[in-house]
Amino acid sequence: MHSSPNDASHQGNSAPLKRAMSTRHLVMISLGGAIGTGLFLGSGEVIAQTGPIGAIISYFLGGIIAYMVMLCLGELAVHMPESGSFGAYATRYIGPGTGYTMTWLYWLTWSATLGTEFTAAALLMQEWFPHVSVWLWTIIFAAFVFCMNMSSTRWFAESEFWLALVKVITVIAFIVLGLLAIFGAASYQGYESAPLFSNLTAQGWFPHGLFPIFATMLIVNFAFSGTELIGVAAGETQDPAKNVPKAINTAIWRLLIFFVGTIVVISALLPHQMAGLDAEGVSSSPFVTVFNNIGIPYAEDIIRFVIITALLSAANSGLFAASRMMWSLSYKKQLPAVFSKLNHRGIPYVAVIVTMFGAVPGLLSEQFAPETIFKNLLGIAAFTMVVVWMSICLSQFNFRRQWYKDGHSKAELGFAAPLFPIVPILGFVFCLITCISMVFDPEMLPGFIGCMIFIACCYASYYTFYHTKN
Repeated sequence: MHSSPNDASHQGNSAPLKRAMSTRHLVMISLGGAIGTGLFLGSGEVIAQTGPIGAIISYFLGGIIAYMVMLCLGELAVHMPESGSFGAYATRYIGPGTGYTMTWLYWLTWSATLGTEFTAAALLMQEWFPHVSVWLWTIIFAAFVFCMNMSSTRWFAESEFWLALVKVITVIAFIVLGLLAIFGAASYQGYESAPLFSNLTAQGWFPHGLFPIFATMLIVNFAFSGTELIGVAAGETQDPAKNVPKAINTAIWRLLIFFVGTIVVISALLPHQMAGLDAEGVSSSPFVTVFNNIGIPYAEDIIRFVIITALLSAANSGLFAASRMMWSLSYKKQLPAVFSKLNHRGIPYVAVIVTMFGAVPGLLSEQFAPETIFKNLLGIAAFTMVVVWMSICLSQFNFRRQWYKDGHSKAELGFAAPLFPIVPILGFVFCLITCISMVFDPEMLPGFIGCMIFIACCYASYYTFYHTKN
């Protein structure tokens, strides 16, 4: 059955979903999207490259950029709560070709991420069960996430809430125990007295100079990605005018505390060279090393379990977001009608199935180089995410100018981003710098070129096939 417009409208205003989410779900979904590979595995990489103080600056800057983008998104989402939101805003306030391309890019972000989440989770399982092949675990995890997404929206939101809670509790425990160790209130292997913060500057303030701070911004921005899920879910939220701004403020401040707190603890307790991805591969999380040294029994198993739930929860929200993007393209007649078909639970099941194929690169990684594929997929996901963020800033900038031109005032907006036009302009410029930084990382260059080709293909296909119809 093909979903007719009224079919969709009584089930939420564009995605086939009821308004089933509260602020509690929104905050947890955005925290769940953000606390994943970027924090548990990427954070060590950033510390290793920039040194402790550099990493703190990187994550702090990343948080500020994310906050500026989310303020812009908040203004748009409260004014027009739609599922598949950034695509709709870019269509209206930048141009239909850009809206189409952003929707596809956001889809690519999450389908590439699915690959990294499943691969990382499978590599972790292999440490428990060395004889079972990575691809088998990848298939098991993919099946689990697929089933979660095929159940109802409320079930999805609830499951995501609890999966995200596991991560949040772990991060809080890590920061609290780490601080106890830093101040000598808990014993820490290798230190007779409290280590305090001497490690932060042991190698000098910036052991590798200032450039790595900019070079790692992509990893850092990727760590904050997921916060914009608030915008995707805005169309399925009760009372968006009240809940969306509340969720944005709560989520960003919590993330800043979690991320910067984590970096401070890791940096104070580990020499920065030890923090990165070492010879043991993706699973050598700095979390494990710190918990082990504090003397927590089974630290490695606990953290491994937490990271696996973290990865699955990020994949869970990712599949949700990406399938909604495909649904909205189909709903606007820019993809065949089959993609907006709903099952009896109101789930766009064809879109969910097709998006799952985005996890295929993850399956290939065992045969080829897992590290290289992992880093490239991370690069692609981060780059596309930052481009989508740029479109959010530009949409809000154009929207507000149009709003004033039509004779409206700032006071009439349900939620207005402060300091216009500084916030959208700075957000846009910082994101642009981050994108350009990819060119200077030889490992990221193939991903960058691939993304550029993908963007060119999106614009070409839009102007070849759809432009004439509009």
